[in-house]
Amino acid sequence: QVQLAESGGRSVQAGGSVRLSCAASGRTANLVNMGWFRQAPGTERKFVASVMPGGLRKVYADSVKGRFNISRENARNTVLLQMNNLEPEDTATYYCAAFAGYCTATSCKDWRLYTDWGQGIQVTVSS
Repeated sequence: QVQLAESGGRSVQAGGSVRLSCAASGRTANLVNMGWFRQAPGTERKFVASVMPGGLRKVYADSVKGRFNISRENARNTVLLQMNNLEPEDTATYYCAAFAGYCTATSCKDWRLYTDWGQGIQVTVSS
């Protein structure tokens, strides 16, 4: 099992940037696929981005392509989500998630694949 803890959430104006961090701990922290999901009130949890253990293969939701970047620092067991040019529609609780295994560009987006979750952190974008 991997324990996950998010940080970096805050309020920002539209067009601004926020960087979220997810610290992973556990025996297989460097071997798991890591992802970010988000959920706004009254809506379902949605995929944002994911990154494979090597840090090279990344998958993004269409809504964030070109604005968000996911990366991992294996030496620190940390996954980062750099969010630029934020829009009010990006307002949500952001969750870090992980699972051990392989996923495709399609299946990586399925929240049911992920076995470990952080508590979530709020990002609010005002217009």
